[in-house]
Amino acid sequence: MNNKPILIVGGEPNSVFSEIFVKSIKYKKFKSPIILIMSLDLLIKQTLIFNKKNLNIVEFRDLNKVIDNKKINIINIDHKNNPKIYIKKCFEIAFKILKKGITDKFINGPINKKKFLNNRYLGITEYISKKFNIENIAMLIYNKDLSVSPITTHLPLKSVTKNINKKEIFKKILLIHKFYKTKLKRDPKIAITGLNPHCESIHKFNEDEKIIKPSVKKLKKKKINIKGPFSADTIFLKRNRNKFDVIVGMYHDQVLTPIKTLYEYDAINITLGLPFTRISPDHGPNETMVGMNTSNPTSLIRALEFLDN
Repeated sequence: MNNKPILIVGGEPNSVFSEIFVKSIKYKKFKSPIILIMSLDLLIKQTLIFNKKNLNIVEFRDLNKVIDNKKINIINIDHKNNPKIYIKKCFEIAFKILKKGITDKFINGPINKKKFLNNRYLGITEYISKKFNIENIAMLIYNKDLSVSPITTHLPLKSVTKNINKKEIFKKILLIHKFYKTKLKRDPKIAITGLNPHCESIHKFNEDEKIIKPSVKKLKKKKINIKGPFSADTIFLKRNRNKFDVIVGMYHDQVLTPIKTLYEYDAINITLGLPFTRISPDHGPNETMVGMNTSNPTSLIRALEFLDN
């Protein structure tokens, strides 16, 4: 990466982000400066129960000034507005900074998608990509030992089959391959699952035979190290998953359920295809645990470590 600042949007005002952020910066010192966009008042109030010392914070108002890498540079946003307005304002400032080229490292805290997006977008990934006029994106849940990526993201199951096609599979696999080659300097070994149980179907049209297999064949001709389709109920067995860097599935829970079972919070959500590296910790706002000092900061720590290299 580089020593540009890590830009962070706190996300949902009523969430565990303040807690996991403070725990993360206390866990270790990061080389990259940090610019945090959120309410300073919320940050202090939500961490008071376990953080008795003053945080090393400076309010950041001038984008042209030198960024202090020994302090938390906070752009203070009034949280007394409607939560939706508050989150939108945080994102707008972040997008301005990213478009100016001040940094290419971006993290957003967890957000209640249903409340913020009002079903206008499938998720925050799609919301951000739309703001940068990017259509070809992929979701990668990354762990250094094994990552996963769904071809479709936050779609209801009844809509999945209509959105599985050769073009989408081809584009997303190429994004994953490019990410591993350029960012991680590795030629990734990729497995792809079938859509149907055991890659079989009682219907005349079998997506595994008609869509996924031809896609794999075409990708192999592009020198992509890919195999499949594999049955989703066995590919995550240890002897199988250890052969691959990435397992690509057809829908969200097909691959996110096993990866979260295996690694819990030790994974990060990276959006591929954007003109900057965007990461979100792999968990939600968890409003019921705000102020309880019981939230696990591992995913945010991994996000910061990834961008700090």
